[in-house]
Formats: sequence, C-alpha cells, structure tokens
Amino acid sequence: MSELILLQANPSSPSDWVLFWGHFHPLIVHLPIGFLLIAGLLEIDRLTRRNSVSPHTITLILFWSAVSATMACVFGYMLSLGGGYEEETLNDHMWEGIGVAVFAWLAWSVKSENLGRIFSFAQLMYLPALGIALLLLLAAGHQGGNLTHGSDYLTQYMPGPIRAITGVEPKLKELKVEPITDVNQAMVYQQIVNPILHSRCVQCHNAGKSKGGLRLDSPEMIKKGYEDGPVFVAGNSKSSELLKVCLLPEDDDHHMPPKGKTQLKESDIALLTWWIDQGAPFDKKVSDLNVNDAIRPVLASLGGGGAVENGGTQVAAGPAPESPVLTMKVPAANPKVIDELKKLNLLVLPLSKEQNQLEVSAVNARSFTDAQATELPKLSNQIVWLKLGDTEVTDAALAQVAKLKNLQKLHLEETKVTDAGLKQLKGLAYLEYINLYGTAVTDAGLAELAELKSLKTVYLWQTKVSEEGIARLKTALPKLEVIGGISEQAVAEFVKAGEPKAGEAKK
Repeated sequence: MSELILLQANPSSPSDWVLFWGHFHPLIVHLPIGFLLIAGLLEIDRLTRRNSVSPHTITLILFWSAVSATMACVFGYMLSLGGGYEEETLNDHMWEGIGVAVFAWLAWSVKSENLGRIFSFAQLMYLPALGIALLLLLAAGHQGGNLTHGSDYLTQYMPGPIRAITGVEPKLKELKVEPITDVNQAMVYQQIVNPILHSRCVQCHNAGKSKGGLRLDSPEMIKKGYEDGPVFVAGNSKSSELLKVCLLPEDDDHHMPPKGKTQLKESDIALLTWWIDQGAPFDKKVSDLNVNDAIRPVLASLGGGGAVENGGTQVAAGPAPESPVLTMKVPAANPKVIDELKKLNLLVLPLSKEQNQLEVSAVNARSFTDAQATELPKLSNQIVWLKLGDTEVTDAALAQVAKLKNLQKLHLEETKVTDAGLKQLKGLAYLEYINLYGTAVTDAGLAELAELKSLKTVYLWQTKVSEEGIARLKTALPKLEVIGGISEQAVAEFVKAGEPKAGEAKK
C-alpha cells in the first residue's frame, strides 16, 4: 500500500500546495497498516486464547485505523494529480484503498456499539468487516507496490516451487553471454544487443508473455515484429518503433520500458541506434561494421580496453588523440574551491592528474541550479568535462559554462536549456561533444552550434530540431556526428498513430 492513489492525474497542473500534501502519503499510509494489523492480531488472540483484551483498547485502535486510512485516501488523491501512473492498476488501487477506509469505519462503528444502537444485528458484522478490511489492505498494498516498482515486483525473484503452486509463469532463464575480451571480435547481436534486450525488454516480450504480440527473445521473433508490423527498420533508427517508444517521456503510456521498470541507459540507446543504422545484423562482428566517433568510446567501454576497429582498420578508443585540450597542462585546482563544489553534491573527479584536468558531474545533484552554477568558473582552467544533465539549470547557467575555456564535453540532457543558451557557448574553442537530449532546442539553436568548429558529436534525441536543421548544421560542420535526431513532432506522430481511431476500441 506504498502508493495509495485514488484518481488518474488531471491533465491540468495541480498547485504546489496539493502536491506538497500529496507527498505525505507514503508517511501516512503506513499508519492504517499498523493499526489494522494490531487490531486483527488482538482479536485473533482474544478468540483463540480467550485472553481478556479491553474492548476500549481495540475500539481506539480501530478508530485511528479508520482516520488514518481516510487521510491516506485524501493524500493519495493529491499525489495522483502529479500523474504518471498506469490506469488499470491505479483504478484497482483506488477502490481497494477506499474499501479499507470504509470497512475500517464499519468495524469501529460496530465495536464502539454506535451502530448497535441502530441495528440489533450489527454485532454480527464486526468480524466480517474487520476481515474484509485486512484483505483489502493486503490487496491495496500489492497494487501500491505495482504502481511504484512495476507489476512483477513481488514475483520477479519468486522461487520455482512457489511459482508452480501460485500459477505464476516460470522465471526467464538467465542469459549466458560470452564475456567480451576483444570488442572488435564481439558478435554485435549476441554479445551486445541481446543482453540489452534481455535485461530491459524480454521480461514482458517472451514466449510466455508477448505484450502487443511482440517477442524480443530471439532473432526470428524480433524480425517478425508485433501485431502492427515491424519493430525496426534496418538502416533507419529514426523510423524504428523499437527506439521511438524508448525515447518517449517516461510518464507517457507508450514509453518502454514502463514507468517503474529499470530504464535503458544512454549508452544502451546509443548501441541500439548504431546497430539498427548498420542494418540490424544478427551475424556480424563489431569489426565488420562502420564504427563512428560517437559510438567508439561506448564500444570500448564494453571490454578488452584495446583499440576499436572500423571496418578492419584500428582506431584508438576513447577521446581523439588530436584533441589539444587533453594534452594541455593547466594549474592545479584550488582545494578550497573543489570542497565548495563537493558541498553542492557535485562529483569532482580527476580526468588527468598529470595535466590537472577535472570532470565535474551533477549525477548526485539533481537540484543543481543557475545560482549554484556561478561556482563553476572558479575552475575555468581545470574543468574539461561537465555533466549537468537532468538538473534545474537553464540558459542563465550557460553564461557561467561559457567561462570554462577548456571545456571539451558538455552534458545538458533533460534540462531547460534553449536556443538562447546555446548562443552563449560560441567561445568554447575546444568543445567537441554536447548532449542536448530532451531539451527544447530548435533549428535556431543548431545554427548557433555551427560556430563551434571543434564540435564532433551532438546528441539530439527528443528535441525540436528538424531534418533540414540537421542538414544545415552538417553542411557547416561536415565531420560532425549527429546522434538520434528524432524530433518531438516525429515522436508525437508515432504516438498518434498508435491511438485507436474514432469508434475503435483501444487495444
């Protein structure tokens, strides 16, 4: 009962007051659980051992169980207004939660003899009301866990004998993959793509459970696609639904994996994109395919640690050796400034001890703001890699980022950065990589990037850029690698295509 929610989110944005009180739900919801369980155990003890338990004690416990269950319903409703919950599970959880409150009040009314004054047979309703309240409590708790952690949260690691007794489908066999010792000789599908699909997708798309008629547990089934057609277009990741559903907002009903499941990492999406763009081969090695500058470091991180081949030609993995900033020695950073950044929950890591270069990451500082970004220029010489993805920064923070004159890599994914912010980055002479996934950047912002002559890689998944804008940027920067230029419009059209037509039942 960890997430008692009573209604599907309202499309209009709720006030901060509503969401503030709604977030107290996980705290309040444990009170009726404890009160009702204690009441049930006391009644069992009274009936089986005939121990003398004060009726007033049980009445008091039942009263507070009913009050707290009602409060949990109210706060759960407020929490639901934030959205992002699976509708069917939400509705089940809603009625089960309401039922807990109703039957808790009924049990209290009988035990306190308030109802007995009206109905002479009321006492006969007490134990059934308490029993139903406890059963609904268990059911609501299960659905609450499903809402928060996914539908198979309780059954994911269920042992085989219990699965057989309860009728739960057998656990998927663990995928045994030969370790990658030389990434060039790795089989692309068998050792790279299949492990990603198996860990993130096959749980819902296998022989025993094929949601949407899709199975992803074998090459034959992947090629077959699902009930509406192919799941990928070989050579064209931008038109492949396998990737489109992964790039939708996590709160979208079509997003895969579903909310609450372990999501694909950025590197996973990059590898799937590369595999599809290379024709989605099932029988080729890495060395048989074209390895661009963007995917090379991702492949190198998989194992072996050596150079990654490009169609038979070895190219050194990791940052390009010709990058001047990586061989540039800068003054050592002020330890006090590093401590100040660490107090903001930023990770400050040595990129090169010999050159005194640093990587600063906000992976543990999601609330990092524009005001806090004013601390970054204090290490303007030393910061070479900066990761601000999924933080609160806006265009104002980029005025500070622009002062990091030796910056080579910049992560801005899923931030509020816009075209106006990119305009401030023109002076970053060494910038080679920028990630703009999930931002509001448009073609106008891409035009600003054309001034960055060192730029080699741009991530543009789920932005507002167009094919024409990407083409113009690549004309200005012929060697630029653009990854995932799937626009919001393209994703929206995909979602619209998946909706039932007028008069059609939704699948």
